Amino acid sequence: MSKPSTPGGTSSNTLLLRRQLTELTKHPVEGFSAGLVDDDNLFEWEILVIGPPDTLYEGGFLKARLTFPPEFPLQPPKMRFITPMWHPNIYPDGAVCVSILHAPGEDQYGYEDAGERWMPVHTVESILISVISLLSSDVPNTDSPANVEAAIEVRKDIEAYKKKVRRLVRRSAEEAFD
Repeated sequence: MSKPSTPGGTSSNTLLLRRQLTELTKHPVEGFSAGLVDDDNLFEWEILVIGPPDTLYEGGFLKARLTFPPEFPLQPPKMRFITPMWHPNIYPDGAVCVSILHAPGEDQYGYEDAGERWMPVHTVESILISVISLLSSDVPNTDSPANVEAAIEVRKDIEAYKKKVRRLVRRSAEEAFD
């Protein structure tokens, strides 16, 4: 007899999400923590990214949400920072724009190879490592920006960009202890 599916998903994807959450809880990865927003919903995770050392984000406590679609793992989750961010690859609303979170297949604009995009073998850990890598870059990629204003500032006045990021990071650290 098969196990009944839970609302919003099949038992196989909830099992996979539960396994990934358990793994991250038992064996935390340096630089972030993950948990459920609501214990009854495996499809909505809250993430805390700790600003990577020796980067503009060092000392920051960056809150984000991962929202998994019912088709997970065939389709990628969406990640959105709740902490205000200033980065060319993060939309003004906090949505993260990295290849690993783009739907599988060919990129219609030709920026990404299919191998850089979402694949069902990716895990929450691989997503978060990709995001930490994005934040660790000294000079962000401005080729196809999600936040055009941030990309322009990176190109025209990198010092002003860095100052704005540091201010947001400082505020995130202060709010983490309020």
